[in-house]
Amino acid sequence: MEFYNYIKSLHLIFVITWFAGLFYIVRLFVYQIEAAAKPSPEKEILQNQYKIMTYRLWYIITWPSAILASVFAFWMLFFTELGQAWLQMPWMHVKLGFVFALYFYHAKCQQIFNQLQRNEVKYSTNFMRLWNEGATIILFAVVFLVILKNAVNWIYGVIGIFLFSIIIMLGFKFYKKIRERNNS
Repeated sequence: MEFYNYIKSLHLIFVITWFAGLFYIVRLFVYQIEAAAKPSPEKEILQNQYKIMTYRLWYIITWPSAILASVFAFWMLFFTELGQAWLQMPWMHVKLGFVFALYFYHAKCQQIFNQLQRNEVKYSTNFMRLWNEGATIILFAVVFLVILKNAVNWIYGVIGIFLFSIIIMLGFKFYKKIRERNNS
């Protein structure tokens, strides 16, 4: 059991750094998109700096964290007795569904990363701010599932974070209108 706790601790550490990378990379995407609208030479200076920052974050922190979190998760699930027992529980099936959604989210961030590295801006900053909430919703759902170990109660947590996200977005739009009014 002690060995299992070491594997679980390593898994949790790399899940945390993976999410930190995902949260920050989308924030950097927002800055890159904003930089694309700046006049020269500010545009080129900022784009080059953000490309370096995103590259380092993506390949030095986010990708390695995703891989190591997955390795330790598979180790726990498939090579320990407790993991084998958890695979029989409905809450774990729902959690693994959210983990699959997280892999999809990560893959989409990779696609956006590649586009921005080529100076292709296909999304607005508002889309990116909304996109950033996707990782938050996945995180809330997984944490509630793991702590409550119930395949139904996680819904309340996800609904709560979804409503909270809507309030934040409305607050952002309200702040943006005030800022625009003050700048005119």
